[in-house]
Amino acid sequence: MNLAFKDIRHNLARFVITLFGVGLLITASVGMVGLYRGIVADATLLIDRIGPDYWVVQGGKAGPFAESSLIASTMDRRVAGLAGVARVRRFMQSDQQIVHAGVQRRATLVGLDYTEDEGDWIELVRGRPLAQGRYEVIADASLGFAIGDRIDLARDTYEVVGIAQHMISAMGDGLIFVTINDALDIARHKANEEVRLARAASGLGAMPAESKIAAILVDLDPGADAAALVRTVMGWGDANILSNAAQTDLFLNQRLWRLRVQVLAFTAVLLAVMAIVIALIVYTMTLEKLTSISLLKLIGARDGMIYGMIVQQAALIGIGGYAVGVALAHLVFPLFPRRVVLDPEDLAVMLGVVLLFSLLAAQLGIRRAMRTRAQDVLS
Repeated sequence: MNLAFKDIRHNLARFVITLFGVGLLITASVGMVGLYRGIVADATLLIDRIGPDYWVVQGGKAGPFAESSLIASTMDRRVAGLAGVARVRRFMQSDQQIVHAGVQRRATLVGLDYTEDEGDWIELVRGRPLAQGRYEVIADASLGFAIGDRIDLARDTYEVVGIAQHMISAMGDGLIFVTINDALDIARHKANEEVRLARAASGLGAMPAESKIAAILVDLDPGADAAALVRTVMGWGDANILSNAAQTDLFLNQRLWRLRVQVLAFTAVLLAVMAIVIALIVYTMTLEKLTSISLLKLIGARDGMIYGMIVQQAALIGIGGYAVGVALAHLVFPLFPRRVVLDPEDLAVMLGVVLLFSLLAAQLGIRRAMRTRAQDVLS
């Protein structure tokens, strides 16, 4: 006879409600961990996907992700002439407000150095990469565009030729990709009032053209002397050079450091609340059964039977709540505006944490049950 299952059947409705409550706490905890993973994944997405060996940025800067960076428009030719350089690509990005079909959308525009980079590394779900030098766009699916849509950027109209998946900026905005020449035209476009004010401030008749290139992406030949390349670029004075790993580290551990710590702090608070709630549930269930436990002792039941009943119920609450929580997470989180990454390893760790909390909570109930005497049933 399994006392744990008999007690659950006797109070089935309460047990189901308990599982649902614990499951909601687990959903929230899983969601915070998944949100953290999503923030990191979105932050490093472009750096990882583009994947050059080095980033040449503005001198004294750590851009283009950790801080702003603007370099000379001829920097790519200077870098391309260095020993060991296999390929260079210009890079720039800017935030854009796009109005399409009466709906305003916020996006991050990325310039691809066509034809050196046609966007073959972009994960497409529909359409194709860029195939001509002007007026084509690849857009992330979160922006709601369809193949063949025509969108206005600056003074020109662009055709959507590809729909990407999971191409999100660190701020959660969908990415749109155009050629670098289109991106430069869009970035240089200024409203009439902005032009008038700039002319009045400078006293000039026209506004000077300025470079909007943020970085040069450098791929090296196999066996190239990377240290010599770094020394050469650093010696120019107007440029800084960072490895791909250093760019990732700067972005995560400087610009996004506070956000990451805050999310992890909320996760720790949720886990603490979950541990307390499970402990209270198991302890309360034990208190409600003290009379039955006294009766069991009176008729000669061993302590091991009572011990097993409490442990089994605590484990069932943990496992059942975990199942409900993970099911809700997979159902709800795909609808969230920010990406929530449900990593299998994180889910396995969460299961271990929930079981640990359940077993620790069971010990509280067991200690109270062991203090119950057989003669208490007569009082």
